[in-house]
Amino acid sequence: MSKNYFEIIRAGVNTTFQDKGRNNLYHIGIPFSGAMDNRNYLLANKLVGNKLNLPVIEFAYQGPLLKFFGDKINIVITGDVVFKIKQNDKEIDGNCYETYELKNEDEINILSTNKSVYGYLAISGRFDLKLQWGSCSINTKANIGSNDGKKLDNDQKIKISEVNENINKKKINYLNSKIENIRIMKGTNFDYFSDEGKKDFLEKEFTVSKLSDRMGMRLEGPEIENTVNTNIKSEGLLKGVIQVPADGNPIIMLSDHGTIGGYPKIAVVASVDYDRLVQISPGSKIKFKEIELTDAETLFKLYEMETQNLLSQI
Repeated sequence: MSKNYFEIIRAGVNTTFQDKGRNNLYHIGIPFSGAMDNRNYLLANKLVGNKLNLPVIEFAYQGPLLKFFGDKINIVITGDVVFKIKQNDKEIDGNCYETYELKNEDEINILSTNKSVYGYLAISGRFDLKLQWGSCSINTKANIGSNDGKKLDNDQKIKISEVNENINKKKINYLNSKIENIRIMKGTNFDYFSDEGKKDFLEKEFTVSKLSDRMGMRLEGPEIENTVNTNIKSEGLLKGVIQVPADGNPIIMLSDHGTIGGYPKIAVVASVDYDRLVQISPGSKIKFKEIELTDAETLFKLYEMETQNLLSQI
Protein backbone atom coordinates (compact mmCIF):
# COMPACT_ATOMS: atom_id res chain seq x y z
CA MET A 1 0.00 0.00 0.00
CA SER A 2 1.19 3.48 -0.86
CA LYS A 3 2.30 5.63 2.07
CA ASN A 4 -0.29 8.25 1.16
CA TYR A 5 -3.83 7.36 0.14
CA PHE A 6 -7.51 8.14 0.53
CA GLU A 7 -10.02 5.61 1.77
CA ILE A 8 -13.45 6.03 0.20
CA ILE A 9 -16.09 5.89 2.93
CA ARG A 10 -18.85 7.02 0.54
CA ALA A 11 -18.19 7.15 -3.18
CA GLY A 12 -20.91 9.59 -4.18
CA VAL A 13 -23.27 9.49 -7.15
CA ASN A 14 -20.93 9.53 -10.15
CA THR A 15 -17.32 9.93 -9.05
CA THR A 16 -14.55 9.38 -11.60
CA PHE A 17 -10.99 10.39 -12.45
CA GLN A 18 -10.79 12.93 -15.28
CA ASP A 19 -8.03 14.86 -17.01
CA LYS A 20 -7.82 16.72 -20.33
CA GLY A 21 -9.13 13.74 -22.29
CA ARG A 22 -8.02 11.82 -25.38
CA ASN A 23 -7.14 13.63 -28.59
CA ASN A 24 -7.13 12.32 -32.15
CA LEU A 25 -8.79 8.94 -31.53
CA TYR A 26 -12.25 9.55 -32.99
CA HIS A 27 -11.26 7.61 -36.12
CA ILE A 28 -11.02 4.39 -34.09
CA GLY A 29 -14.18 5.06 -32.09
CA ILE A 30 -12.58 6.36 -28.88
CA PRO A 31 -14.45 9.36 -27.38
CA PHE A 32 -12.66 12.45 -26.10
CA SER A 33 -14.00 12.21 -22.49
CA GLY A 34 -12.09 14.41 -20.02
CA ALA A 35 -13.38 16.88 -17.43
CA MET A 36 -16.86 18.17 -18.22
CA ASP A 37 -16.16 21.71 -16.97
CA ASN A 38 -12.69 22.48 -18.32
CA ARG A 39 -12.26 25.85 -16.58
CA ASN A 40 -12.94 24.42 -13.12
CA TYR A 41 -10.65 21.48 -13.90
CA LEU A 42 -7.78 23.84 -14.80
CA LEU A 43 -8.35 26.06 -11.76
CA ALA A 44 -8.28 23.03 -9.45
CA ASN A 45 -4.87 21.88 -10.67
CA LYS A 46 -3.42 25.39 -10.66
CA LEU A 47 -4.50 26.10 -7.07
CA VAL A 48 -2.57 23.10 -5.72
CA GLY A 49 0.52 23.80 -7.81
CA ASN A 50 0.08 20.97 -10.31
CA LYS A 51 0.69 20.82 -14.01
CA LEU A 52 -2.59 21.69 -15.67
CA ASN A 53 -3.03 18.28 -17.33
CA LEU A 54 -2.97 16.09 -14.20
CA PRO A 55 -6.01 13.96 -13.31
CA VAL A 56 -8.49 15.13 -10.69
CA ILE A 57 -11.56 13.59 -9.07
CA GLU A 58 -14.77 14.69 -10.77
CA PHE A 59 -18.07 14.17 -8.97
CA ALA A 60 -21.70 14.87 -9.80
CA TYR A 61 -24.37 16.08 -7.37
CA GLN A 62 -23.20 14.34 -4.19
CA GLY A 63 -19.45 13.81 -4.00
CA PRO A 64 -17.35 11.37 -2.01
CA LEU A 65 -16.55 11.16 1.71
CA LEU A 66 -12.80 10.54 1.85
CA LYS A 67 -10.41 9.79 4.73
CA PHE A 68 -6.75 10.65 4.23
CA PHE A 69 -3.92 8.47 5.46
CA GLY A 70 -0.35 9.77 5.26
CA ASP A 71 1.79 12.70 6.34
CA LYS A 72 0.06 15.73 4.86
CA ILE A 73 -1.37 16.90 1.58
CA ASN A 74 -3.07 20.00 0.18
CA ILE A 75 -6.45 19.75 -1.49
CA VAL A 76 -8.88 22.07 -3.21
CA ILE A 77 -12.49 21.87 -4.38
CA THR A 78 -13.68 23.85 -7.40
CA GLY A 79 -17.20 24.38 -8.68
CA ASP A 80 -20.27 25.41 -6.71
CA VAL A 81 -19.98 22.81 -3.95
CA VAL A 82 -20.97 22.35 -0.31
CA PHE A 83 -18.35 20.41 1.65
CA LYS A 84 -16.92 19.95 5.15
CA ILE A 85 -13.49 19.04 6.47
CA LYS A 86 -13.05 17.07 9.69
CA GLN A 87 -9.78 17.48 11.58
CA ASN A 88 -9.20 16.14 15.10
CA ASP A 89 -12.96 15.73 15.69
CA LYS A 90 -13.52 19.34 14.65
CA GLU A 91 -15.61 19.94 11.54
CA ILE A 92 -15.34 23.10 9.46
CA ASP A 93 -17.27 24.35 6.44
CA GLY A 94 -15.09 24.42 3.36
CA ASN A 95 -14.83 27.17 0.76
CA CYS A 96 -14.41 26.42 -2.92
CA TYR A 97 -11.26 27.78 -4.62
CA GLU A 98 -9.36 27.73 -1.32
CA THR A 99 -6.68 25.16 -0.46
CA TYR A 100 -6.71 23.11 2.75
CA GLU A 101 -4.01 20.99 4.35
CA LEU A 102 -5.05 17.48 5.32
CA LYS A 103 -3.10 15.43 7.84
CA ASN A 104 -3.31 11.77 8.80
CA GLU A 105 -6.92 10.59 9.31
CA ASP A 106 -8.49 13.93 8.34
CA GLU A 107 -11.70 13.63 6.33
CA ILE A 108 -13.28 15.61 3.51
CA ASN A 109 -17.02 15.24 3.06
CA ILE A 110 -18.36 16.56 -0.26
CA LEU A 111 -22.06 16.91 0.47
CA SER A 112 -23.53 18.29 -2.74
CA THR A 113 -23.22 20.59 -5.69
CA ASN A 114 -25.30 23.75 -5.36
CA LYS A 115 -27.80 24.22 -8.21
CA SER A 116 -25.16 22.76 -10.54
CA VAL A 117 -23.89 19.32 -11.51
CA TYR A 118 -20.10 18.84 -11.47
CA GLY A 119 -17.34 19.63 -9.00
CA TYR A 120 -13.62 18.83 -8.83
CA LEU A 121 -11.16 17.70 -6.16
CA ALA A 122 -7.45 18.14 -6.82
CA ILE A 123 -4.49 17.21 -4.60
CA SER A 124 -1.01 18.73 -4.41
CA GLY A 125 0.57 15.78 -6.17
CA ARG A 126 -0.40 12.89 -8.38
CA PHE A 127 -2.87 10.06 -8.04
CA ASP A 128 -1.37 6.62 -8.77
CA LEU A 129 -3.29 5.87 -11.99
CA LYS A 130 -2.73 3.96 -15.20
CA LEU A 131 -3.02 5.73 -18.53
CA GLN A 132 -5.12 4.30 -21.33
CA TRP A 133 -4.61 5.86 -24.77
CA GLY A 134 -2.70 8.70 -23.15
CA SER A 135 -5.32 9.64 -20.55
CA CYS A 136 -6.64 8.62 -17.14
CA SER A 137 -10.16 9.84 -17.96
CA ILE A 138 -12.89 7.34 -17.17
CA ASN A 139 -15.72 6.66 -19.61
CA THR A 140 -18.05 4.30 -17.74
CA LYS A 141 -20.25 3.56 -20.77
CA ALA A 142 -17.26 2.26 -22.73
CA ASN A 143 -15.26 0.94 -19.72
CA ILE A 144 -12.31 3.06 -20.80
CA GLY A 145 -9.72 4.66 -18.55
CA SER A 146 -8.17 4.24 -15.12
CA ASN A 147 -9.91 2.19 -12.42
CA ASP A 148 -10.84 -0.31 -15.16
CA GLY A 149 -13.16 2.28 -16.68
CA LYS A 150 -15.49 2.19 -13.69
CA LYS A 151 -16.66 4.93 -11.34
CA LEU A 152 -15.17 4.94 -7.85
CA ASP A 153 -16.83 2.74 -5.25
CA ASN A 154 -17.26 2.49 -1.48
CA ASP A 155 -14.32 1.09 0.54
CA GLN A 156 -11.92 1.60 -2.35
CA LYS A 157 -8.47 3.05 -1.67
CA ILE A 158 -7.08 5.82 -3.87
CA LYS A 159 -3.29 5.60 -3.93
CA ILE A 160 -1.21 8.75 -4.22
CA SER A 161 2.15 8.29 -5.97
CA GLU A 162 3.57 11.79 -5.47
CA VAL A 163 2.97 14.53 -2.90
CA ASN A 164 4.17 18.11 -3.14
CA GLU A 165 4.15 19.40 0.43
CA ASN A 166 5.76 22.75 -0.34
CA ILE A 167 2.54 24.50 -1.25
CA ASN A 168 1.48 27.80 0.25
CA LYS A 169 -2.19 28.29 1.04
CA LYS A 170 -3.93 29.70 -2.01
CA LYS A 171 -7.32 31.21 -2.71
CA ILE A 172 -9.09 33.02 -5.51
CA ASN A 173 -12.43 34.77 -5.62
CA TYR A 174 -14.42 33.22 -8.43
CA LEU A 175 -18.16 33.02 -8.99
CA ASN A 176 -19.56 30.39 -11.34
CA SER A 177 -21.92 32.27 -13.63
CA LYS A 178 -25.21 30.66 -14.63
CA ILE A 179 -26.55 30.52 -18.15
CA GLU A 180 -30.03 30.02 -19.60
CA ASN A 181 -29.63 31.13 -23.22
CA ILE A 182 -27.32 28.67 -24.96
CA ARG A 183 -25.64 30.09 -28.05
CA ILE A 184 -25.70 27.77 -31.05
CA MET A 185 -24.89 27.64 -34.76
CA LYS A 186 -27.00 25.88 -37.35
CA GLY A 187 -26.16 22.22 -37.85
CA THR A 188 -25.51 20.36 -41.08
CA ASN A 189 -29.11 19.06 -41.17
CA PHE A 190 -30.89 22.25 -40.10
CA ASP A 191 -33.00 22.25 -43.27
CA TYR A 192 -34.36 18.78 -42.49
CA PHE A 193 -36.79 20.43 -40.09
CA SER A 194 -40.05 22.22 -40.83
CA ASP A 195 -40.33 25.99 -40.51
CA GLU A 196 -42.45 25.44 -37.40
CA GLY A 197 -39.85 23.03 -36.00
CA LYS A 198 -37.03 25.53 -36.57
CA LYS A 199 -39.07 28.29 -34.95
CA ASP A 200 -39.87 26.12 -31.92
CA PHE A 201 -36.19 25.18 -31.54
CA LEU A 202 -35.00 28.78 -31.61
CA GLU A 203 -37.82 30.46 -29.66
CA LYS A 204 -39.30 28.05 -27.12
CA GLU A 205 -38.03 26.77 -23.78
CA PHE A 206 -36.72 23.26 -23.13
CA THR A 207 -36.36 21.42 -19.83
CA VAL A 208 -33.18 19.47 -19.01
CA SER A 209 -34.17 15.83 -18.48
CA LYS A 210 -33.13 13.83 -15.42
CA LEU A 211 -31.91 11.18 -17.89
CA SER A 212 -28.93 13.39 -18.83
CA ASP A 213 -25.40 12.16 -18.08
CA ARG A 214 -21.78 12.60 -19.23
CA MET A 215 -22.73 11.17 -22.62
CA GLY A 216 -25.57 13.53 -23.48
CA MET A 217 -28.01 16.12 -22.21
CA ARG A 218 -31.57 15.13 -23.08
CA LEU A 219 -34.14 17.90 -23.45
CA GLU A 220 -37.90 17.87 -23.07
CA GLY A 221 -40.20 20.41 -24.70
CA PRO A 222 -41.82 21.06 -28.05
CA GLU A 223 -41.28 18.20 -30.49
CA ILE A 224 -39.08 19.43 -33.33
CA GLU A 225 -40.76 18.34 -36.56
CA ASN A 226 -38.56 16.66 -39.17
CA THR A 227 -39.93 16.81 -42.73
CA VAL A 228 -37.14 14.93 -44.53
CA ASN A 229 -35.77 11.92 -42.64
CA THR A 230 -35.48 11.10 -38.95
CA ASN A 231 -32.65 8.66 -39.63
CA ILE A 232 -29.60 9.44 -41.74
CA LYS A 233 -26.41 7.64 -42.64
CA SER A 234 -24.23 7.60 -39.53
CA GLU A 235 -21.74 10.46 -39.48
CA GLY A 236 -19.04 11.71 -37.15
CA LEU A 237 -20.09 13.64 -34.04
CA LEU A 238 -18.48 16.37 -31.99
CA LYS A 239 -18.99 17.56 -28.44
CA GLY A 240 -21.85 20.08 -28.41
CA VAL A 241 -23.67 18.74 -31.50
CA ILE A 242 -27.45 18.68 -31.03
CA GLN A 243 -29.18 15.67 -32.57
CA VAL A 244 -32.94 15.26 -32.92
CA PRO A 245 -34.20 11.64 -32.92
CA ALA A 246 -37.60 10.51 -34.18
CA ASP A 247 -39.43 11.59 -31.00
CA GLY A 248 -38.48 15.23 -31.71
CA ASN A 249 -36.69 15.79 -28.37
CA PRO A 250 -33.15 17.19 -28.83
CA ILE A 251 -30.05 15.56 -27.33
CA ILE A 252 -26.85 17.58 -26.81
CA MET A 253 -23.69 15.48 -27.18
CA LEU A 254 -21.42 15.82 -24.13
CA SER A 255 -17.89 14.66 -23.29
CA ASP A 256 -18.48 10.88 -23.37
CA HIS A 257 -20.62 10.94 -26.54
CA GLY A 258 -20.35 8.26 -29.20
CA THR A 259 -18.10 9.11 -32.12
CA ILE A 260 -20.80 8.57 -34.78
CA GLY A 261 -24.55 9.09 -34.87
CA GLY A 262 -27.45 8.64 -37.25
CA TYR A 263 -29.88 11.33 -36.12
CA PRO A 264 -30.17 14.68 -37.95
CA LYS A 265 -28.04 17.44 -36.45
CA ILE A 266 -30.03 20.62 -36.04
CA ALA A 267 -27.33 22.72 -34.35
CA VAL A 268 -24.07 22.78 -32.42
CA VAL A 269 -23.41 24.57 -29.11
CA ALA A 270 -20.83 27.36 -29.25
CA SER A 271 -17.73 26.25 -27.32
CA VAL A 272 -17.84 29.42 -25.21
CA ASP A 273 -20.98 28.12 -23.48
CA TYR A 274 -19.98 24.48 -22.99
CA ASP A 275 -18.52 24.70 -19.46
CA ARG A 276 -21.66 26.43 -18.19
CA LEU A 277 -24.00 24.23 -20.21
CA VAL A 278 -22.83 21.04 -18.46
CA GLN A 279 -23.49 22.63 -15.07
CA ILE A 280 -27.21 23.10 -15.78
CA SER A 281 -29.07 20.70 -13.52
CA PRO A 282 -32.06 18.53 -14.49
CA GLY A 283 -35.37 20.36 -14.29
CA SER A 284 -33.81 23.67 -15.36
CA LYS A 285 -35.15 25.63 -18.32
CA ILE A 286 -32.96 26.62 -21.27
CA LYS A 287 -33.40 28.41 -24.59
CA PHE A 288 -31.22 28.55 -27.69
CA LYS A 289 -29.86 31.67 -29.37
CA GLU A 290 -28.42 31.49 -32.88
CA ILE A 291 -25.08 33.19 -33.59
CA GLU A 292 -22.70 33.17 -36.55
CA LEU A 293 -19.53 31.07 -36.65
CA THR A 294 -17.27 34.13 -36.67
CA ASP A 295 -18.97 35.43 -33.52
CA ALA A 296 -18.61 32.02 -31.87
CA GLU A 297 -14.88 31.99 -32.63
CA THR A 298 -14.40 35.49 -31.20
CA LEU A 299 -16.40 34.71 -28.06
CA PHE A 300 -14.44 31.51 -27.43
CA LYS A 301 -11.11 33.34 -27.79
CA LEU A 302 -12.29 35.89 -25.21
CA TYR A 303 -13.40 33.08 -22.88
CA GLU A 304 -10.00 31.41 -23.21
CA MET A 305 -8.28 34.71 -22.46
CA GLU A 306 -10.44 35.12 -19.37
CA THR A 307 -9.50 31.60 -18.22
CA GLN A 308 -5.79 32.32 -18.70
CA ASN A 309 -6.19 35.56 -16.75
CA LEU A 310 -7.75 33.65 -13.84
CA LEU A 311 -4.91 31.12 -13.89
CA SER A 312 -2.31 33.89 -13.89
CA GLN A 313 -3.80 35.30 -10.67
CA ILE A 314 -2.99 32.10 -8.75
